[in-house]
Amino acid sequence: MANVLWLQGGACSGNTMSFLNAEEPTVVDLVTDFGVNILWHPSIGLEIGDQVIHLLNDIVQGRTQCDILVYEGSIIQGPHGTGTMNYFADRPMQEWVRDLSKVVGYVVAIGDCATWGGIPAVPPNPSESTGMQFLKKAKGGFLGSNYTSKGGLPVINIPGCPAHPDWITQILVAIATGRIGDVLLDDYHRPKTFFTDFVQTGCTNVVNFANKVDGGFGKRGNGCLFYEVGCRGPMTRASCNRILWNRQSSKTRANHPCLGCTEPGFPHHDLVQGSIFKTMKYLGLPMEVPTGNSKLGYYMRAGFEKVMHGVEGALGVEKAYTQGSK
Repeated sequence: MANVLWLQGGACSGNTMSFLNAEEPTVVDLVTDFGVNILWHPSIGLEIGDQVIHLLNDIVQGRTQCDILVYEGSIIQGPHGTGTMNYFADRPMQEWVRDLSKVVGYVVAIGDCATWGGIPAVPPNPSESTGMQFLKKAKGGFLGSNYTSKGGLPVINIPGCPAHPDWITQILVAIATGRIGDVLLDDYHRPKTFFTDFVQTGCTNVVNFANKVDGGFGKRGNGCLFYEVGCRGPMTRASCNRILWNRQSSKTRANHPCLGCTEPGFPHHDLVQGSIFKTMKYLGLPMEVPTGNSKLGYYMRAGFEKVMHGVEGALGVEKAYTQGSK
């Protein structure tokens, strides 16, 4: 059995809503089939008031075992590092997080606010919000760059705005069943199981994008229409098109630009990376290229794919002409 404590800081409860809609496995499956015991959750926990304070103190003092601390929302450190903008159970929430992180088996940060600071940490950041172990792309965050839990891992980050429900429940299952050691984390502490593929993988517009990355609205032979208005599918690692939302669809399959919400730069809005409204370009090509690609290599590959697309189109016309003349 794995005891789970779920706390919520500077958050909108979007990840809780996502979690409660999980399908594979469901929240009920976690409890009945995988031995997950939810000690307390802000939306579904039975304890209130002093009961919650007693539970938290019991965990800190070692009287109650907590195997997994799940944290949703940013760590609010304002004003001036006191954390008093976010009081919970008679103390600043950041103090509970600091004490609990020393005694729990694993720490799992759910959603962009908990992982990177998210929207609350956008400058000027009056609440002094940060993520558990990152502030945007900078490692450190609230717990510090060298933090590891009693289980020997850093904070396990499940980003997203919100995070996909099955990403959450499947990581909890991996910990509860003792298989978390098989889960590889990337440089941003994201499980590679869910955050290796780009959102572009499986997108219904991917062929057009590969053939002509600098296309746009109103242009003949254009590439992906939505890349022109800021779609970040080629730069965002997430399995949205492999593990569909509600087992039905995703933003890009519904013909909406990817917002890049699983990347530490979210929400993206600057002169280099562009925004959710516009992809910044130089000489008709994107100023930012997909992660793991050099600009030169990416541009050469894009050019090659365009040439091949032209050759394939010409061959197709010739084949159609030949068949039609028979």
